[in-house]
Amino acid sequence: MTTSQPQKAALEQVASTYADSIIHSIQQEYPNQMQHMMIGPDDRPTPREAHPAFYGCFDWHSSVELHWVLIRLLRLVPHAFDTTETLKVLNAHLTPENLAQETAYLRSRPRFERPYGWGWALTFVHELTVWEDETAQRWLEAARPLADVITDGFLAWLPKATYPIRMGMHSNSAFGLARSVPWARYLATQGDSRLLTAITKAAIQWYGADKDYPAHYEPSGTDFLSPALTEIDLMSLVLEREEFFTWLDAFLPRLAFGEPKSLFEPAFVSDASDGQLAHLHGLNVYRAFVWKHLKDILPADDVRRPHLEAGSDVHAKASMGAVTGSDYMVEHWLACYAILYLSGG
Repeated sequence: MTTSQPQKAALEQVASTYADSIIHSIQQEYPNQMQHMMIGPDDRPTPREAHPAFYGCFDWHSSVELHWVLIRLLRLVPHAFDTTETLKVLNAHLTPENLAQETAYLRSRPRFERPYGWGWALTFVHELTVWEDETAQRWLEAARPLADVITDGFLAWLPKATYPIRMGMHSNSAFGLARSVPWARYLATQGDSRLLTAITKAAIQWYGADKDYPAHYEPSGTDFLSPALTEIDLMSLVLEREEFFTWLDAFLPRLAFGEPKSLFEPAFVSDASDGQLAHLHGLNVYRAFVWKHLKDILPADDVRRPHLEAGSDVHAKASMGAVTGSDYMVEHWLACYAILYLSGG
């Protein structure tokens, strides 16, 4: 992925504010909603004991995705903020010992954070593969076993996953796979195409025949993802360009008219301190990201592009301001979607 000068300029504007907020969040252990499967009466670790690298941010996946945000900011715009504290915290978290424990935890609980946390963890590790930096390569060496465990998990799970999960929250099948595609492509360049093949096969099996998707039912009350747009994102990554355009024509046949209207109208967040209602900020920013991504890959003369640009803009305006300075129920995670939107995925 290449980053344009306008994208870098947008990142420069937010880098310092985002980094300050994230450094606080990834070190805040409580409150914490652990998804810990107990295997005995004494199996009661604290978040930091179970997850020495990713103990903060209320839950594991939020910590992983905000570590990714910091690494992307360090890679793309290190001149735009004071990196001293960021590097200090990341060096303390991303040690070989800490990441070895995270790897062992996922190996012992093979369904933990599947597929949402898996996708974000592979996004995090992939970011390190494209950053030509000595520190990043040290972190990559420590994190590679974690990615290998998740890769093996996908390879074991996808052939058995007969049906996708179509919802706007963590268990959404398409989102986890879309987040994993860059890592799968990296593995393919290293001679191992198994994960990319498995993801492509599952995506086509699950979504290849989808037509006239009932997106007018969106959103649900706690969505932070759009079930319709997660499919668009994934299929744009696994299909050849013309195949994708044909699929898109059938999937949302009235996009040229800015329909369904529900996908172009931002969700209203009534209470950002309510962790479930606050999800709707994520829905808005995620929609902004996918509409922008789709606009950028359509031909320049495509009549759908103005609708997509307007849809992206209105959704971004609705919720980008909530990334920092709102409430911890938003701040411990929303920056990851903002960075997807600002940096192009």
